[in-house]
Amino acid sequence: MKIIPAIDLINGKTVRLEQGKYDRKLSYDIDPVDAARKWKSMGAELLHVIDLDGAKEGKPVNLNVVEKIVKEVGVPVEVGGGFRNTGDIQKAIDIGAFRVIIGSRAFEDRSFVGKCMKEFGDKVIFSVDVIDLKASVHGWMETIDDDIYKKLLPFFLSNGVKEMIYTDIKSDGMLSGPNIEALKSIFEHVDLKIVSAGGIKDIEHIRQLKKIEAKPGQSRGVSGVIIGRALYEGTIDLKEAIDVSKENNTVS
Repeated sequence: MKIIPAIDLINGKTVRLEQGKYDRKLSYDIDPVDAARKWKSMGAELLHVIDLDGAKEGKPVNLNVVEKIVKEVGVPVEVGGGFRNTGDIQKAIDIGAFRVIIGSRAFEDRSFVGKCMKEFGDKVIFSVDVIDLKASVHGWMETIDDDIYKKLLPFFLSNGVKEMIYTDIKSDGMLSGPNIEALKSIFEHVDLKIVSAGGIKDIEHIRQLKKIEAKPGQSRGVSGVIIGRALYEGTIDLKEAIDVSKENNTVS
C-alpha cells in the first residue's frame, strides 16, 4: 500500500480545498517544489499533483510547476486536473509525468476510456470522485447519475482498467477519516485496486485502510493512500505512515 503525498495547485501555489469547494481554500506557506522535496526526503516514492485551476478550466494550467517538480526533485509524479484530450495527456508525459489522472472526460465520453488505455496504457490512471454515491465532474461542480457500483466501475473494468483513484468528496480536506464502508462496497462489486483519497488525519486512519489493502496476487483492495491536509498541518508524520503501510498485515 503506497503512501502518496498530495500537492494541490492554484495559481502555482500550494493549497487544499475543503470538500472540493474553491471558496473554502486553505493556503500553505510552502512552495510546491519545496513541498515535493520535503516529501521525497521523508520517503515518498510517488507524488500526487493536482492542477485545480486546470480542473476548473478544463485544460492544464500549471504544467510548468509540474515540470519543475519532476526536473528539480526527481520523484515520480502523477498529475491531474483538466486532462480532457490526448494532446494534453501527451504533453504531461513528455515533461516527465509518471502518469496522468483522467477524470471528467472519461465519464462524459466513455469511448475516451478505451482510447486512452490503447494509446497510453499504464501511463494513465482514471479517477472517480464521489459524493452521495454519484460521480462528480468538472472540478466537482456537476454530478453523473449512473450508479457507481453497478454501472460506472464495471464499465472501467470491462475496458481493462485494473486500478483507479477513489476520492470521497465529503471527506476530502476535512480530516474526518476515510470512507471505509464505501471502499468495502466497491470491493464487493468489482475486482479493482483502489488508491484512496479523502479524510486522512492520523496514523489510525492508515491502519484502518491497511486492513483492506490489496495483498500480493489480489486484484482488489486498497493499493495506495493519498494524504494532503494532514501532512501540511502536521497531524500525521509521513515517515510513520510509510512505515505502517509496509508492515506485515495479518488482519483479514
